[in-house]
Amino acid sequence: MKIHESAENYLETILVLEKKKDFVRSIDIANEMNFSKPSVSIAMSKLRENGYIHMNNEGHIFLLEPGREIAEKIYERHNVIARWLIDRGVPENIALEDACRIEHVISEETFTAIKKEALSK
Repeated sequence: MKIHESAENYLETILVLEKKKDFVRSIDIANEMNFSKPSVSIAMSKLRENGYIHMNNEGHIFLLEPGREIAEKIYERHNVIARWLIDRGVPENIALEDACRIEHVISEETFTAIKKEALSK
C-alpha cells in the first residue's frame, strides 16, 4: 500500500515517540516535528479515517496494525540508510537528514542490497 511521504513521517514519529513515552498525544507529535497543533490534528484525523491510528478519549494515539507496519518499515529504512551513510564517512547530521529523504523513495531492491551490505559488517 502506497501512502504519502507526510503520512509515513507522522507514523514513524508516533513509533519513535512510543519508544520514549508512556503515551503519545498530538502535542507530542507537533513538538517532535516542529509542526503546528492544527496541522497535526488534521493529519491525525486523516490517519484515523484511513485505519492507521486510534485515538482514545484521553487523546492518546496508538498505531493500528497497518500504521505500525508502515512506521516500522520507514523506521528500519531510516536507521539502516543512516548507518550505511555514516559508515561511508558522511557526517552524522547530514546522514540523518539524507536518510529522512531517501527512506521514502528508495526501491525495495536497492534498500535490500544496502541492508544486506550493512548487516554483513
